[in-house]
Amino acid sequence: MTDFYPISVSEVVRETKDCTAITFDIPQDLKETFSYTQGQYLTLRTMIDGNEVRRSYSLCSSPLEDKWQVAVKRIHGGLFSNYANDILKVGDVLDIMKPSGNFFVDVDTTKAKNYVVFAAGSGITPILSIIKTHLASEPNSTFKLFYLNRNAKSIIFKEEIEALRNTYFGRFEIFYFLTKEQRDIPLLNGRFTSEKIEELTSKVFDVADVDECFICGPEEMIFLIRDELEKAGLAKDKIHYELFFSGATEEDKKRAAEVAEHKYEGTEVTIIDGGKEFHFAMDDDYDNILDGALAAGADLPYACKGGVCSTCKCEIVEGTVEMKINYALEEDEVAKGLVLSCQAVPTTEKVVVNFDV
Repeated sequence: MTDFYPISVSEVVRETKDCTAITFDIPQDLKETFSYTQGQYLTLRTMIDGNEVRRSYSLCSSPLEDKWQVAVKRIHGGLFSNYANDILKVGDVLDIMKPSGNFFVDVDTTKAKNYVVFAAGSGITPILSIIKTHLASEPNSTFKLFYLNRNAKSIIFKEEIEALRNTYFGRFEIFYFLTKEQRDIPLLNGRFTSEKIEELTSKVFDVADVDECFICGPEEMIFLIRDELEKAGLAKDKIHYELFFSGATEEDKKRAAEVAEHKYEGTEVTIIDGGKEFHFAMDDDYDNILDGALAAGADLPYACKGGVCSTCKCEIVEGTVEMKINYALEEDEVAKGLVLSCQAVPTTEKVVVNFDV
């Protein structure tokens, strides 16, 4: 069963003209439940115009701060993002699931690590949480931040980032890339490209010295940087990324349609959740387990429904499924039988999935 907790908003701060930072007042008796690791996210739920709306947002605060803060960037036509930027106020209550996500590596206070991190726009939110936590906990580690925005006014958390550079002078370097403002240094003008990544790895940092790399932003940027860093010699297991869902691409839609054609009609599905079983038959109107289960009356965890956030992940116990897209699960998780239920198309007569994972 999905557990949401009613949580009050304690602070609403406009970071830029189209981005608002929201801090939540977690009650003392829920702080253990809401304990989190840097880089994780919260799933929020509320009613807007009579409709239930769920969205996931990365925590930009550090667990060391005893603070729970997210940033919501306005998206054109975005139901929740416009609500958060225009209507939400201190004292309002949102339903929130406990923190989740795997976009992190463990803190190691005994080692001096070199981190490189790439972010675009609101992709800075989990990156900021990661930077603050590791710099404070690993006294000899260093960070290089490569941060892409339209212009200087659109840089989210610029003051906080600059303050971190002053606090950890010599250990934290910042490189702002702008697409709508000209800088004196050509490298810093425009989006990340293969040529720019090659220049960074030859002049700004040596991949041989990089212990971990984090990337957060749109799909095209993430995969370009990932591929170029691997080409430069950075081991695949040192590259960690989280994609911010901005709608399915044409390629995603084509792949999803091809997988949906493999659906087994009328699959008998058993959901194990909270130690209890829920049984239903897949309806012709739905091609994935999550939508089929919700239509049948199940109460399951989910957020983006785009194969990105992993809130709806579960384990295949019996039968087989095929995922339409997957941007959230690592290869080793898939090898263990984990799937995203929002993308899982049943391909056998019977499927049993376990959400207690």
